[in-house]
Parts: sequence; structure tokens; C-alpha cells
Amino acid sequence: MKRRFLAAALACALLTGCGPVRTEPADTESAPADEPVIAYVPLDDRPDNAERVVYLADSLGYELLLPAADDYHTALDGQPFNENGTQSGDRADLFEWVLAQEEAGCDRYILSLDQLLSGGLVNSRAMAAEEPVTLSDGRTLGELELLEELIAVLAADENNRVWLLDTVMRLAATTGYGGFGLNEYNALRAYGMAPRPHLTGAELTVENIAADYPLGADGAPVPVEAEEPLPEGAVEDYLSARERKLRLSDDLFHSLEGTAEGQFRVLIGIDDSSEEDSIQKNEIAYLRSLLREGDALLSGVDDLAFKAVAKLYLDECGWEGARVSVQYFGGTEDRPACAYDYQPLETIMAEHFDFFGLTEADPGACELNILVLTQPADETKKADYIAALVGELSGDAAAVPTILIDAGNGTYGTMFHELLTEETELGRLLSYAGFLDMAIVTGTALSHGVARYAFLHHGEQTEATERAFLRTVADSILKDFCYKNIVRNDILSFVRNDLQGNADNFWDPDIDRAAILARLESGMEAAAAPVIANLERSNFISALPPTREYAERGWGGVELTGYCFPWDRAFEIGMDIRLGDFTEPHESVLGIYYR
Repeated sequence: MKRRFLAAALACALLTGCGPVRTEPADTESAPADEPVIAYVPLDDRPDNAERVVYLADSLGYELLLPAADDYHTALDGQPFNENGTQSGDRADLFEWVLAQEEAGCDRYILSLDQLLSGGLVNSRAMAAEEPVTLSDGRTLGELELLEELIAVLAADENNRVWLLDTVMRLAATTGYGGFGLNEYNALRAYGMAPRPHLTGAELTVENIAADYPLGADGAPVPVEAEEPLPEGAVEDYLSARERKLRLSDDLFHSLEGTAEGQFRVLIGIDDSSEEDSIQKNEIAYLRSLLREGDALLSGVDDLAFKAVAKLYLDECGWEGARVSVQYFGGTEDRPACAYDYQPLETIMAEHFDFFGLTEADPGACELNILVLTQPADETKKADYIAALVGELSGDAAAVPTILIDAGNGTYGTMFHELLTEETELGRLLSYAGFLDMAIVTGTALSHGVARYAFLHHGEQTEATERAFLRTVADSILKDFCYKNIVRNDILSFVRNDLQGNADNFWDPDIDRAAILARLESGMEAAAAPVIANLERSNFISALPPTREYAERGWGGVELTGYCFPWDRAFEIGMDIRLGDFTEPHESVLGIYYR
């Protein structure tokens, strides 16, 4: 009944000439000038580590410089190699690129050590032994030598501010890379999840941790159970890769000794974990013991660059923190949000609050609202949880800047997204996240939302920063609402059933990638239409008191082009977002926004 009533109201609005205003998306945009530069070496070339980081940096008035894309590309098995003749990034090129930025006068850096030292996140899980790097001048450096020289060069300029991104290796390597298959993944992930001896105090050393890798909590060897026999040396290589990663992290902190206070910050992400006292437990405890003032170790890996960009801006703008109200809907915030988390959702949120300087407050005394949909404690009450959250988002509390997190991990299907699209103003959110694993979702939403809130108070808004901000919102919403829960399922079925292919790698076997892309384009055109219509009738917050008088602007047209599958697999997509000119604020007619 409510939908029919709103539809009638919509028809009346159209007939009386006050329909939604839509400006035509522009083919080109003028490039901003004289922005402070950040030299950025990404974890790899997936969208969360590449274009989405560019959007965030642009929205804060930075120019993000990246190396040549081939230098940080990861190729899965059977796919064309990079120009360096491997599946991984070019460590020599990347090292020399960073030195070139320093020579050119750059003084802000965000550098992935997995990329610089291992050729990317995936390859860091597969490197069982040190591989020296040969530079263009003929020198060959070991990995520690490369790290030490990099830090020494950047430390020489006291004006440099450097974020070094590192990771705790996940519980198993990557399927479909370096010959590593699903049987190996399942067996070694289970092997890694088994509890290990619990080391504390002086026992926590790299040598002791590595020596205990093969042992269970009772001191007996952990058995490896696999459906099929593992390749010879698979377990040994897995443990060697873990030890190499841990030693490089240890080397990092030793290499930073003697550098100026505040010049280097280390941000470590915990990748694919488990509630159990897994093989990561002692590694995490040891790395925590090495953290210095300003360093952090947090859940999530693909959000590391978001967190670094946001924190860099917060430090530079004089951020003094904010009071936030957190409301959970679903009733399971006291447990991990998915199988890849090692802490309850509330704990992960609290650690990120500390990182960003957020303090929990009552709704009436907060500056920011954070609304979180968790997995349902009661399956029969899914609709109630959703309705309560949507009611909060579309009620009086909507006047407060809001961050929205979908931590339901797919358990609500499309129901939540459909109700949000029908009854809320999606484009008014400061940030939204729901696409990837829940630890990553938390960091993604908070990075973008807190950064935007700070920028509204401290930044200089321009057309370029505002358009970049809208892209951060549109990208996150459209990929989650439209691709993850609608179009991706169709792509999976099409690849497996129609093309008899592998949805995790379109080259193994080699299938009709043009047909898959066409299927993606047609699917997204249909699925995205109602969400784009919502964004185009949305307003966004463009100024906040007390710095400025409260103000809103209307979204213009939104068009999606340039679809791609970055790693030629169905898991994620890339796309370009074209935007029209902003409009005057849309006016609300019975809850529907018009000019």
C-alpha cells in the first residue's frame, strides 16, 4: 500500500512539472592544479587498492601518484605475464620509482611493503625463500638491503611523512596462483587454524614462533588433512613463506630505529584470520610488541591504503577527534561478523575508533552516526532488523552525518538494499561499505566517512574534491547493491554453465571474455538503474557547522562506463563513474526528492 501511494505521489509530481532534475554526465573534467602529492605504491592492482584509493585522495585535495600499472599487477595462473616476465610486480622498478619521487621533491608516501619486497600481496604468500633484486644500475640487493636503503633515503629528508603498509600473512596462500589449488588451500587453511603453543613475554621471538609453527597447543605436530595428497614440500613451503614474511616485518622495525619521531608510521593489517588460537596468534602478539607511537595493527588488509590516506589527512588537518553514536541492528555484534575475522565485530570497531580518534557518545550528543547491520541473531526477524535500521536512516537522525556499514555478510540477500533504495536518500551518506570481508568493510566505511567529516570541517571544497567524494559513495554502493548480490550471481552461472569456464580465472580454461564483459554491461545496466535514480535525486552534505553554515547540494547525473574484470575473474569489477554538474538541493515531496 505504501509503495502504491508513493508511486501515485511520484506521478503527480511528474505531471505538475517538478520531476527529478538530472544533469548530463560530463565526458571530461578539468584536472585540479597545485594539489599536495602522495607517492603511492599499491598492494596490487585490484580496485580497492588502486582507483578507489585515488578517489579518496582526490576527495581530500591530494594528488595520488602511482607507478606504471604493469609494475604492480598480479597475474593469476595461465594469464599473460607482466613485462618483467613474472606473475608478480616489478620490485626493482618500484624501488627506483620511489627514489625518483624523492628526487623530484615528494614528501608524502604510502608504500606497500608486500608490493615493494614481494611483488604484491598474493606473491608474498607464495615466496618461500629470499629472492634478491637486481636494479638497473647492475647492483643486486637482498630484501633487507633493499628495505634498509629505501628507509635511509626517505629518512634523509626530515620533511617526509611515510606510511609503510604491511600484513600478517593469511591462513593459506591464494588459489590459482603459482600452481596452488583448492585442495592445497583447504588443507593448509585448516592446518593454519589449528591452535599453536601460546608464547608470551621473552618467549616471543621470531625464532621461537617459527619453531612452533608445526606444533599444536599440546606440543605435538599438527596433522595435515587433505582430500587429495598435497604436492611434495607444500607444507614446508607454506611455513617458510610465513617465516619469511615475519622476518621482513621484524626487519622493518629494526630498520626504523634512529629515524625521526613521527617521520615513519607502520600500519599492519591482519589478513584472513580465525577465532581460533591459530598460527597467526603468536605473530600478531609479537608484532604488537614492536609497535611504536602512531603505529597500528588492525583487522583488514584491502582497506590499508584507505586508512593510511585518511589518517594522513587527519594528522595534517589538525583533527581532534569526534563523538560518534553507534547503533547495531541484527543482534550479533558480540561475535565475529564472518569466518575470516578473529575478533568480535564490536572489538574491531573499537580498535578502529582508537585509530581514528573517535569517542562513543549517546545519539543526542554525537557528531556522527554509525549504523551497522549485523548478521541476524534470529532468522525470523530479518525484516524487523532491516526496517529498524532504515527507519533510523530516514527519520530525524538522518539530519546527523551518517556512516552505514552492512556487516550482514550476504545473509539478507537483496532485501536490505532494495528497502534502502526505495525509502532512503543513499547519496546523503558520508560513506557506505558492504562488499568484502567484514574486517575490511569496517575499515573502508570508517576511513571514508571520518575523512569526509574532517574535510567538511577543515578542507577547501572544490568541484574536483566534491566530485571525487561522490565517486567514493557511488562506487561502494553500486558495486555492493548491484554487482555483488545480483549481477555476479548471473556472471558465475554464465561462465560455469554456458561457457564451461572457471569463474575464478577466465584464462583457465581460455574462454570468451568479450561475451562475459557484454553480460556484465547488460546486467549492470538493469541492476543499477533504480540505485542510480536514487542517487540522482539525492542531496549530499557540502558544509557543516561550526566551521561553515550547514549546506547541501544535489547530485547530478550518474553514468557507469568502462566496465572490466581487473584480474579476469568474477569476484570483483572495475568501472568508471561519470558525473553531471551538481544541482540546487532537491526538495522533498512525500519523502521523494525533487528540484
